[in-house]
Amino acid sequence: MRSAVATRRQFLTAGGIALAGAVLSSTAASAVLRSPSSATDPLPRPSPARGEGVAPTATPTPAPTPATVTFPVPVYQQSMVLDCETAALQQGLGYYGIFVSQPTLFALENADTRLPVMGPNHSVVRWGNPYTNFVGYVNGSDWAPTGFGVYWPVILELAHRYGLPNAIGGESFAPSRIYSELAAGHPVQVWIETRFARVPLGTWTAWDGTQVRYSYAEHSVTLSGVSPTEVRVNDVLNARQYWVDKALFEANFADFNNMAVIFQ
Repeated sequence: MRSAVATRRQFLTAGGIALAGAVLSSTAASAVLRSPSSATDPLPRPSPARGEGVAPTATPTPAPTPATVTFPVPVYQQSMVLDCETAALQQGLGYYGIFVSQPTLFALENADTRLPVMGPNHSVVRWGNPYTNFVGYVNGSDWAPTGFGVYWPVILELAHRYGLPNAIGGESFAPSRIYSELAAGHPVQVWIETRFARVPLGTWTAWDGTQVRYSYAEHSVTLSGVSPTEVRVNDVLNARQYWVDKALFEANFADFNNMAVIFQ
């Protein structure tokens, strides 16, 4: 990272998950970030019970196990300390042959660099609105905090502006919808925790009154594949691609109200 101040995202490194002084070893971390497991066919379902004198009914055909689907979304590294959202957008655009630099995209996010009003226990009481602007200093610290990030409406507007008018975004996406879009070959940007850590959540009130859900490990990545049990992640934190168990993904996805932008 470019900042001299260690941020929460810097604490959560590839060798382990460090949070509030506790470290998850690389052995344990391997259970979180791993290569795709082999898909196995489900056990056959038993036929429905048939009572005496009842006409036999057709045995339902089990749904086929979905195949693993991947597609070549480019893997980029974020060029600014806290600008993961813009880098994840850049990956989604890149899949469609559209290249726009991160500084160009970020300049259109109209950063609100006012500092937060803090409350007890290092909580944020008031700050900017990430639904309308990037909040804080992009090369600041997300633990101090002097910088935070940006949410789906700003990213979606930029996707439309730079050549993906059919992209959609929002919150409350069912995980099954995300998996279907990935199976169809559509990259999906999602908001999760850095390194898929489980961390405390909070809510601040924006200057305009909007309620903003946040964590100090807020992060955004681009999904580039799906298997029966995992999703493939293009992580801009250090330009890595890896697989994550669906249950862990869904827990992180829920932290930010199932927020996503689907590039199509």
